Amino acid sequence: MSRFLPENFDAIRPLALIAGQGLYPVLLAERARQAGISVRLIELGGETSPELVDSFAKEERSAVKVGQVGKLLKELKGMDAGYAVMAGQVTPGKLFKGLHPDLKAIRMLAGLDRKNAETIFGAIGEEIEKAGVHLLDARVFMDEDLAEEGVMVKGKEKIDPEHLAHGIEIARENARLDVGQGVVVSRGTVLAVEAFEGTNAMLERAGKFGAKNCLFVKLGKPKQDTRFDVPVFGLQTLEAMKDAGIGNAATRGGVGAPLG
Repeated sequence: MSRFLPENFDAIRPLALIAGQGLYPVLLAERARQAGISVRLIELGGETSPELVDSFAKEERSAVKVGQVGKLLKELKGMDAGYAVMAGQVTPGKLFKGLHPDLKAIRMLAGLDRKNAETIFGAIGEEIEKAGVHLLDARVFMDEDLAEEGVMVKGKEKIDPEHLAHGIEIARENARLDVGQGVVVSRGTVLAVEAFEGTNAMLERAGKFGAKNCLFVKLGKPKQDTRFDVPVFGLQTLEAMKDAGIGNAATRGGVGAPLG
């Protein structure tokens, strides 16, 4: 069904989809259903698309607010979920404003030295595992949507190999430092690096310089935790690039291609 499933995967147990924004969780739900998996939905308040919510019967879904870790665990237990998967972006700003931590979340956050998306979602993943629910790789059932090695689409511009290598070097170091996963370069000059604002905001910022031969590079981290953090390149990214006047892109490290 998917090369990202564990060897002992039990297709009888329900799979709980913890769904954020975008097309990603919609596609994952469709693929899992096509594979004959019984899927349940955990709706994240203000994040999950109404269309995805409506595709589940009321008895097959539940809703929690971002930060309600205790309730999330309770709902997973009520669904008798054997597995869970996180898919789709959660608004980054909710880590600072709009978070609704319950007692379980407050205790969890108090034990973290660094509070960023990776540490917080990693801690949530540990709590899910402790509850007896196996948190799957977020690429599960999305095998056909992963980028393959080589040129996907030839553009009008030609990027010098040295400039490409420079962009990859900057993006790799930016990811290693856990600042962000994307950069925009132009002929050996760094125009912008992605940080907390996200990819689209970075692309918009880089486009304001009006530089020529711009290249957007997005890489995974050296130790990417693909249970909750999969670098995604898709339609929304392409639209943001077009609006910013950036005509070239390079990805590396298992980045999804058609995902939104």
